[in-house]
Amino acid sequence: MPNILVVISRYYQKIADELEIGATAVIQAAGCSFEVLEVPGAFEIPAAIRFAIESGKYDGYVALGCVIRGDTTHYDYVCTESARGLNQLGINYLAPIGYGILTCESIEQATLRANISEGNKGGEAARACIHMMTLKEHFGLLSYERKSA
Repeated sequence: MPNILVVISRYYQKIADELEIGATAVIQAAGCSFEVLEVPGAFEIPAAIRFAIESGKYDGYVALGCVIRGDTTHYDYVCTESARGLNQLGINYLAPIGYGILTCESIEQATLRANISEGNKGGEAARACIHMMTLKEHFGLLSYERKSA
C-alpha cells in the first residue's frame, strides 16, 4: 500500500485544518496510508520533506500551508523559497510532491481556496501527489510491493 507523508504548516490554523481535511480524504479514497507531520511555517516544509525522503518510509509527499501577503517582503521570500525548495526536491530526488501551499492576498481568499466545498486545494495537492506516484511507478521507479516487505 502506498504511504504518503502530509507535511503541514499550521501557522493559519483554520486554513491548515481545511487543507488537511481535503488532502486526507483524497488520500484515503485512493487507498493509501498516510501520516501527518506539522512544521512551524511554510518555509520549513521543504526541509521536513527532505528529512522524510532520507528515511525511505514514504512514496509521496503533500505540502500544505498558507502564506498571506503582509506589509513587508517576507511574503515574497517565503513563497519563492518554499516553492523552489519543493521543486528541487521533486526533481533531484524523484519525489512525488503535491504542492498545496496557498499564496494569497487575504485571509478571505485563503479561506475560499482551502474550503473543501469551494477550492479544495488540499484535495488538489493530494491528487497531484498520487498522480506523480503513478507516473513514477509507470517508469519503473516505484514499486509498492517493496515498501510492504
